[in-house]
Amino acid sequence: MRHRFAIFGLVLSFCVAAQPASAVRYASIIVDERSGTVLHAANPDRRSFPASLTKMMTLYMVFEALKTGRLSPDKKLTVSKRASRRPKSKLWLKKGQKIKVSEVIGALITKSANDAATVIAEEIGGGSEARFAQLMTARARQLGMTRTTFRNASGLPDRHQVSTARDMAKLAMALRRDFPKYFKLFSMKSFKYRGREYRNHNRLLGKFAGTDGIKTGYVRASGYNIVISIQRERHRLIAVVFGGKSASKRDRHIKMLLRRTYRTLAENDRIEVAERQVAAKTSKKSKNKAAKYAPSSKRITIARIAPETSSPPEEELAGDIWSVQVGAFDRFAPAHLAAGRAARLAPMLRGARVVVESGTSSKRRIYRARLAGLSEGRAIRACRTLKKKKMTCLVLREESGVAQGDR
Repeated sequence: MRHRFAIFGLVLSFCVAAQPASAVRYASIIVDERSGTVLHAANPDRRSFPASLTKMMTLYMVFEALKTGRLSPDKKLTVSKRASRRPKSKLWLKKGQKIKVSEVIGALITKSANDAATVIAEEIGGGSEARFAQLMTARARQLGMTRTTFRNASGLPDRHQVSTARDMAKLAMALRRDFPKYFKLFSMKSFKYRGREYRNHNRLLGKFAGTDGIKTGYVRASGYNIVISIQRERHRLIAVVFGGKSASKRDRHIKMLLRRTYRTLAENDRIEVAERQVAAKTSKKSKNKAAKYAPSSKRITIARIAPETSSPPEEELAGDIWSVQVGAFDRFAPAHLAAGRAARLAPMLRGARVVVESGTSSKRRIYRARLAGLSEGRAIRACRTLKKKKMTCLVLREESGVAQGDR
């Protein structure tokens, strides 16, 4: 059975053996952006230095200011003495020089210019980059980035400036969700400023099929970091790697993770197509099984992105934990697909933890699909919604009362 699960590759630690040697800093996560399901995770909540991934949050603040009208793309900003003295990577801006907001955006996305980051931070922060960093942190908390703290706008070394792979995945999804028009800018391969062209540090753009953003980062203490947005067929994923040993090794590693994940998804898609052909014949049987089978002690958990909480995301408080069971199947993949369909049909299930339990019935193996970690009321409402959409379900109370996180 363990071998079978490895084939599908959705157990959270399936790529641990492939971690870079710099494992003390290494973390990674791959998230299905549509459903919020975590398809792979290794140390996703380990705090590390985000380096220039910080500029993703800086750009979030800029896009928000553009959306509200506080800034305009053509507004010219004056470079301060402090901004001009920021270490490279930079545009080598001079004190008193003028630069447009649109030019700052291009410089942050491609060149990852630290001087440009300080210019825009001082503009939004009322002349203070430190104040801007406080605003960044507060906004990050509102986005559910509970383990992230910003101290500057660029990602330059500061031992108190930390984040996690999970939080950066949340930020990437928030950028697209909240600013779809501006998110497209992350796909720009180059940027011209004062007669000079700057190439994007994200070398996967145009070279790894489906990649359309978003950012890389590096400082010595962090290693080589990257956040990738990728779309293939109907699956849009966000992938994050912290702590690569080099840019090339980091890129090879994240490509390996994504190839494995997409192979798994492609296999699941083929199974789903086959199941549609017999869905009408099996719907009554699925209904009977959903009501018949009790929870099993053997479970495979595919974690969700944790909700906002003051405690570490990998831990949840004990209490009455409820779930919605949506069927029992003779294979793992169809069970997982059923849970995914349920999450799409009932919006209140978004963010729930997908659990596939294995057990036996009449001497044959079965896999029960459930969405867990719900309050009783939320589970009941979700099941009602599913039934209205012709999907069978059953509301269950978890035996342990403690949800499992992705470890």
